[in-house]
This record gives sequence, C-alpha cells and structure tokens, in this order.
Amino acid sequence: MTPEVVLYRGKITTLDPTRPEVTAAAISGGRIVATGTDDEILALAGEATQRIDLNHRRVIPGLNDSHLHVIRAGLYFNLELRWDGVPSLSQALAQLKAQAERTPPPQWVRVIGGWNEFQFAEGRMPTLEEINKAAPDTPVFVLHLYDSAMLNRAAIRALGFDRNTPNPPGGMIARDASGNPTGLLIAEPNALILYSTIAMAPKLSREDQLNSTRHYMRELNRFGVTSVADAGGGWQNYPDDYAVIRQLDEAGQMTLRVAYSLFAQKGGEELADYTRWLGMTRPGEGSETLRVNGAGENLVWSAADFENFLQPRPDLKPVMESELEAVVGKLAAAKWPWRIHATYDETIGRFLDVFERVHRDSPIDQLGWFIDHAETVSERNLERIAALGGGIAIQHRMAYQGEYFIRRYGVEAAKRRPPLRKMLAMGLPVGAGTDGTRVASYHPWTCLWWLVTSKTVGGTVLHDEADRLSREEALRLYTAGSAWFSREADVKGTLAVGSYADLAVLSDDYFRVEPDEIRGLESVLTLLGGKVVYGSAEFTSLCPELPPVSPDWSPVARPETRGYDNSAPAPPQHAHTPIMAADGRVWETGCGCSY
Repeated sequence: MTPEVVLYRGKITTLDPTRPEVTAAAISGGRIVATGTDDEILALAGEATQRIDLNHRRVIPGLNDSHLHVIRAGLYFNLELRWDGVPSLSQALAQLKAQAERTPPPQWVRVIGGWNEFQFAEGRMPTLEEINKAAPDTPVFVLHLYDSAMLNRAAIRALGFDRNTPNPPGGMIARDASGNPTGLLIAEPNALILYSTIAMAPKLSREDQLNSTRHYMRELNRFGVTSVADAGGGWQNYPDDYAVIRQLDEAGQMTLRVAYSLFAQKGGEELADYTRWLGMTRPGEGSETLRVNGAGENLVWSAADFENFLQPRPDLKPVMESELEAVVGKLAAAKWPWRIHATYDETIGRFLDVFERVHRDSPIDQLGWFIDHAETVSERNLERIAALGGGIAIQHRMAYQGEYFIRRYGVEAAKRRPPLRKMLAMGLPVGAGTDGTRVASYHPWTCLWWLVTSKTVGGTVLHDEADRLSREEALRLYTAGSAWFSREADVKGTLAVGSYADLAVLSDDYFRVEPDEIRGLESVLTLLGGKVVYGSAEFTSLCPELPPVSPDWSPVARPETRGYDNSAPAPPQHAHTPIMAADGRVWETGCGCSY
C-alpha cells in the first residue's frame, strides 16, 4: 500500500523496543505502517504521498494526559485569563488590569487556577488591594488552587454578598471587623464554596463554547498533547454538558482523542445517577476521538478526599463505605471500570476495604479501575491495588503544592510523594497527567520536568536523585503508560507499526536540552491520526486554520494572554523572605523549603 504521508530526516523516538529510534515513518489510514531509514521509507512513497521533512527534529509519540478536565475547561477557556507560567506578579497584575478594561459588562475576569505564588519572581500572592486597583469596576475572580479565591469589590457587588450573607456550605467568607466581606473565600473544610461561586459567573453562548473548546484543544496541541482521559468534574452533568464536545466530534473537528468518565453530581443521588447512566451508555461507546471511559473520578460525595495541603487531612464520614460499596458493586456487576480521587493513604486504605469486598462477588481485577493522585499511598496499599488489578494516575500537583506539603508534614515526608519508583518497581500501571485546569496547570512539560527534576514551580527540590525518573521513563508514563487507563495500549503510546499516527515534532531535543529547559519545549508540528492539527516555525503553512477567537474581547484573542506563558520556564530562586497571603497568613520561603 502506498502511504498517504511520509515523515523523514527526523530523530523519531518510537518507544517500540524492537526499533526505539528511526529517522522516518510512513502513515496510512491514520496509523503507522512502516518505520526505518529515510531511504527505506521514501522508497514507499508514491506521487500522491505527502512528504514532510522533519529537519532533524526530535519526534515523540503524542502526549496523553491521564487526568485532565478537558471537556469542562473547553467550555470556559475563552473566558479565562491564565496565569499559568507567568514569571512575575507585576506581569500578572498588568494582564489583569488590561483584561478588565477590555471585558464588557456583565462578564467577569477569571483567573482559574494553574498558578501559585512561588512561580512569581516576587515570591508572594497578590493582595486584595492590588486586585481592586487593577480592576476597580469589572468583577474579578482569582482562584488559588483549591485553597482560596479572591474577589474584587465589583464581584462582591455582583454576587450580592454583604454582612448578612451566611457562609455557604463547605467554606468561609472572610470578613472585616464590621462583618463585611473582604473578598477572600476560604475553602475550609472543602472546596464547595469555590465551585459554587465560579458557577455563578456568566457563561459563554453555545457558539462561543464551540469556539472555546476548539481553541483549548489547539492550545493542548501546541504542547504535543493528542489524547486525554477526561476526569469529569463538578457542575458537568451528563449528557447535557457533553453536547458541545459531541457536536465537535460529529462535525469532525476534534483535534484530541478524549475518553471521558461520568462524575456523580449530587450527594445522595449517586447510585441513581449511575443506575440511569448504565442504561444510557457503556464504556467504549463513541468514536476514535470521543468515547466513554467509565465512572468517576467522583463516585460518591462522601468519599471526597480534599487535595489542599494547607488544610489538615480530612476524615471521611462513616457512611462513606456503605455508599461507595453500593455504587462500586453496581459498576463491577455491569463490568464498568472506574477512577476515584484519593490523595491520602488513609483514604485509599478505606477504599480498598470496599473494593476487596466487592471483588469477592464481582471480580474487578480485569476491569482497568484506578486511583487518581495517591500522593501519600503506602507500600502496603500499593500491594493491595496490584492484587486487585488496579492502576494509579499520577499528576504534578506536588509541583504546585510541594511547599505547602513541607510546611505541614516536613521535608522527609515530602520525599517520594508520590512514590513513583516503588510503583514502577512493582509493575503497577502508572500514567502521567496534570489535573488541569484548576489545581494545577494543564501544561504537560511542567509535569515531565517535575518527573525528571522533582522540582516545584518555585524551585524546591522534592526527591533525592535516585527517586527521580529518567527522561525516557517520564515520557513512557505520559504516552504508553497513560494508554492503559483508557484500555488503548495496543494502539496508543508508541510509534510502532499498527499504532495511531499521533505524534509531536518538538521545538528542541527533549533528550538533550538542559533539565530546566524541558519546561520550555513546545511542539512545532502535531499530528493526530496522520493529519496535521497544529504547526508553527517551519511548519506554520501546514497548520489548519481555526475561526477567530470569540468573543473578540477574550484573553485568548491576544498573543500575550492566549494560554500558558512559555517564555520563562526556569523556576525562580527566592530569598529568605516572609510571604504575606491575602488572608494575612505569613509564610516563609527559600532554602528552608528545600534540600
């Protein structure tokens, strides 16, 4: 068969042990059909074959984020001012001021996660005074991880908050001496106050949501992402809130492969939700670019184990076991896989007690279920996960919360969190991802950099050298490793013959750049099923056109605020100075946080 596309003169990392690196590859029907030398592969080309000269660039399998909230994020991407990667607070505040001046009423300026104060050269949070000065009239919501949020005075007015407004469930409204809201929302004991406040802000129209989702997928393609396991999310109801992504799939406008999980939305109704959904769809249903993956990451609300290391570890209520067992038993009997959020070993142990009981009646060891996060999981619980055929999806949340973890639990406790070396030594399925876009950034190269260097975005080193991963190990977790979590390891994650022709041509050589330069990498050419979905540099002419960003006042419409700021990848080096948080708490930074 004459190939449709030939790639040549490259350094192609296949992750295929039989042919780990080649210079050329042939593509037909969306799959890799041959790999080898330039002469071998060019000899297969015919008159109609598209020939792409790779200019000796490094090529990798397309990155696969095993935990990203891509469907929800797509609906809001054009509304959000991203501080992800912004190197200084002064720059972030200048962006906020400029965006506030462009944003028409009644819309808000939203900074929705993916950053922390340690990434800034100043090494501190913005103050409420600074946010109000930058945006005196336009409502502003600035989310700091899932710890807190800052509202300016205009947002307080838009929400109708005053001294008589009670604290909503799951959080606190900070108040001044007269009882008036200051603008600080504190997620204590959980993040419900943050979810619910975000949900009150205006949304995009249906047409703008379609546009927003396409531009968010393009942003991920910019970094070489071609696949995602979507972990659902709060206020993301099935099937209504999946209408936009389904419309794009039906129109052939997907530039990612998305395998999505169904997330229980309302406490007390989880079993009813899953009973209904089991009758509506099934795992694997859909297309090659949009398909059902299973249940989770929230199975029951009583099992929600908060990921905020600024707060003490939560103790789940005794009712959790019975509620979780009812749902997991239903899923297991229907042979549905699930994913479940669990930060702490104590939570994981209780979940495994439930899973082991369910396993006795409905075996789960062939389903492909997995734990999300697992920062403090113990060796004993890793053994139990392995015995039940489970896996672990890990993310770079410690790159954004490492300093907080050290403050609460100490330097020694932060080592090997999560215990990647132990997981890999035991042969557990492990996939890498980000948990973007709220707790951490969606930026995959920060995750790969963290896996290799164990640094936080503030420069704190978390792991001893022996516990860090090699560049190839890290890449495998983000490609072949993640493919296990959607049961697609036979077609994803490598550039072996028969695999999807999903790949990224990199701006520099991942295997040769200095470690801190890994964060600065981008894709200059991204292919999905052999078709170009993104191109820049010498491949700009191959890049498919997208409709202009809508609405036209969106931050994404401007080059300087289009998404992740990839201009200053090296972490800052902070002095021994105290940090004043927006709520008045004083924190120390500097060498006291690292070793």
